[in-house]
Amino acid sequence: MTTSPFSRRSLLLGGAAVGTGAVVGGLLPGTSALAVPKIRPGRMAYPFTLGIASGDPSPDGVVLWTRLATDPVAEDGFGGLSKDKYDVEFQVAEDLAFSKIARRGTKHARRDEGYAIHVELTGLPSGAELYYRFRIDEHISPVGRTLTAPALGSSVAALHMAFASCSRFETGWFTAYRHLANEMPDLVLHLGDYNYEYTQSGNTTRRILGPETQTLAGYRQRHAQYKTDPDLQLAHANSPWVAVNDDHEVENNWAGDVSENAGDTTEYFRQRRAWAYQAYYENMPFRRASTPKGPEMQIFRRLAWGDLATFHMLDTRQFRDDQACGDGTRTGCAAALDENRTITGAKQERWLLEGLHKQASTWDVLGNQVFFAQRDSTLGPVESYSMDVWDGYVASRRRIMSGFGGTGAANPVVLTGDVHSNWANELKADFRNPDSKTVGVELVCTSITSGGNGSDMTTAGQTALTENPHIKFFNSQRGYVSTRWEHGQMRADYKVVPSVTVPDAPVSTRASFVVEAGNPKLNRL
Repeated sequence: MTTSPFSRRSLLLGGAAVGTGAVVGGLLPGTSALAVPKIRPGRMAYPFTLGIASGDPSPDGVVLWTRLATDPVAEDGFGGLSKDKYDVEFQVAEDLAFSKIARRGTKHARRDEGYAIHVELTGLPSGAELYYRFRIDEHISPVGRTLTAPALGSSVAALHMAFASCSRFETGWFTAYRHLANEMPDLVLHLGDYNYEYTQSGNTTRRILGPETQTLAGYRQRHAQYKTDPDLQLAHANSPWVAVNDDHEVENNWAGDVSENAGDTTEYFRQRRAWAYQAYYENMPFRRASTPKGPEMQIFRRLAWGDLATFHMLDTRQFRDDQACGDGTRTGCAAALDENRTITGAKQERWLLEGLHKQASTWDVLGNQVFFAQRDSTLGPVESYSMDVWDGYVASRRRIMSGFGGTGAANPVVLTGDVHSNWANELKADFRNPDSKTVGVELVCTSITSGGNGSDMTTAGQTALTENPHIKFFNSQRGYVSTRWEHGQMRADYKVVPSVTVPDAPVSTRASFVVEAGNPKLNRL
């Protein structure tokens, strides 16, 4: 499933077409066109300016996505469109030439849904590589590549998966997304901070539009500006995604119904969250089960990849208790140790532990937003911990780790974003005892752009390595993590770019680790 019958060059051509609209219809060379009606005056301009995407693959289906916009960053959030609905055709094929059509149909792009389309397909072959596209009037979208998951419990030899987080538009170019796309992974996990709510401030590499996002129109406009980036579009078009949000899709460091801003009422913040969730859903390839209901959205969910891996995608924002001791990094915060505090909520915690005890596959993978391992941030005998991550919810972490090993997950791997730096951590039965049993590993990916160019090492990173023996690697450049999963081992390659303030930076592998099944420790290559 890691090979493809067409070249990366062809996909890059498709990505360029969708980014600029320069090729009407955006078809790749050699592909056949859908039936095109006679062009009449007054029809809309090219509407696929925000690209195409697929996501949440199942053994018999996948979600296809697009959102119509002729003026992507219109302030009203409607992308320059005005009708109540538009009819959009879709095609799914078994081959790039679209000679073997697997599914076709028509969906309505509705105004009250931001002109987004989610095609939730079923009845497709398991473990299949497929191609898809959309048409409205004379306009045909670029072609996307997607995959269905292998059949439940079926034997799967390998999976190529990449994961990323934290892409802030104004702080740099999304070159890392292009490098990720060129690998053409079977699956991409996005672990949060897909976009940022902030207004423009100071001199930045690129300029963000609009004030801080606090309205439905504002969130829609912000998503649309991000989606105009050709490298991001290419990453979506080349592979199916499974995404979870962190904080910045709504507001920095929010917790449950509590805003970061002390002056915001619960009622106001819940309305803001409802608008943010609505725009997030409209702009990502989510299933109908994740359709927001006001300020509530079903984010945590599970995805199986045959007998090889089970992905438990978490939500560590919507149900968490407020950060202890006023948030920030704190010393001696007793509240962080409170047995009743939770970062997942009781329902999600039960769901996760039940899934970990099923042992349905070789690897159990937690798609997690914030730093999981214990991390002392102060050099010397005084200890300090961040209250926004699992260190602020110690009992909650201990309960989850009770599902690692024993009758629980034999090979748990936690994947994390958020912190704008690369880390590789061993998860200890007792973090205060370096000789205690290692029960799992955590791989933390850096940002796509957030934080600017970065550096190989920082003072904070060196302190963390010194104070926390279970932390085995740190790097503060930008990039993503590319992984390969087999029954005997998992390999992780930390991919980095030297700069994001200039476009087209090259990519390199900064570090590589292997974890052997049945032996949860990090082996540096």
